[in-house]
Amino acid sequence: MPMESYPFEQPRPSDLVRDDLPDAPKAGTTWAESSKEEKKAVLLEGLKEVVDPELMVNVVDLGLVYDLDIDDDLNVTIDMTLTSAACPLTDQIEWEAQAVLGQLARSVTINWIWMPPWNLDMITEDGREQLRAIGFMI
Repeated sequence: MPMESYPFEQPRPSDLVRDDLPDAPKAGTTWAESSKEEKKAVLLEGLKEVVDPELMVNVVDLGLVYDLDIDDDLNVTIDMTLTSAACPLTDQIEWEAQAVLGQLARSVTINWIWMPPWNLDMITEDGREQLRAIGFMI
């Protein structure tokens, strides 16, 4: 469908797909030798592949990831919440996070955190844009 015939000024959901990948460690640096901050940035970018199945926005942009840590042995610990403590899809989100990050880490552990409770203010601007594109008024 040509852009001029699209009836809205808002971006289409397909326009919000990111085609860029996180920066690789500096040339000559292995993943194990990368700084903790470089690893954390790559891991958070990787978590953007994990999409909340109900809202169809990634868990990072929804503000569900409270903290992420990686130790010297490449064990990752994520402090994360869900939009609801009664979410029936917890196992799916956990499995997807482990599948994505398991390629870069020795182990991935998710600590489910309920305090502070998640709220709409935690959604990033990118997350808000994605929600607006699929019809949410946020």
